[in-house]
Amino acid sequence: MGQEEQVLVIERKVLEKAGMFQGLAFDAEHYLNEIFAPGAARFMKRSQAEKDPSYKQLIPYVIMSCDGKYLSYVRGRRAGESRLLGLRSIGIGGHINPSDDMPLFNDSFYETYLAAVSREVAEEVAVETEYTNRVAALLNDESNEVGSVHLGIVHHWILKSPKVSRREQMITQMAFMTAAELQEVRDTLETWSGLCLSHISELAQNSPQKTDGR
Repeated sequence: MGQEEQVLVIERKVLEKAGMFQGLAFDAEHYLNEIFAPGAARFMKRSQAEKDPSYKQLIPYVIMSCDGKYLSYVRGRRAGESRLLGLRSIGIGGHINPSDDMPLFNDSFYETYLAAVSREVAEEVAVETEYTNRVAALLNDESNEVGSVHLGIVHHWILKSPKVSRREQMITQMAFMTAAELQEVRDTLETWSGLCLSHISELAQNSPQKTDGR
């Protein structure tokens, strides 16, 4: 029997201390300072985290854009999260798991978190161009059971060219779309993508944290 999946979490009280919110919060630096303060984040069993709303699983949500268009795709049958099957998304990411260079016990996880985000994206798509990586917002949705145990960290990658190809079979119908085109198919978007689309101009402008890619 394989080892149970471990995921990166914070206690809900960490978010409450920073300031509980519904939807998107654009003071990303403030929240990141609390989330990645020494001792705040840790790994725990996913089966436990999914059922315990006193913890929030940290989920990077990477939005990619190029020349005013946003990478979009539909989650196919091999999607890791069955509840999102068949929905269109503008975010790439997933749970953060420990790896060889990310010890289970660590004071601060921010640098290792950023490395994990790059690995997570690389598992799903191949980005063959230069880009900037901006943490633009935090995303929280308390309106349903799934949202109550997850906290999104919304990254905005601005690509130099639209050279992105899929690696995961669960990614289908991938294309760059304008905000107006996404609005036309809004009823097919997963909840987090819909929340981000409502504030897409703010996400594009907000850049409190920035690292260069490639």
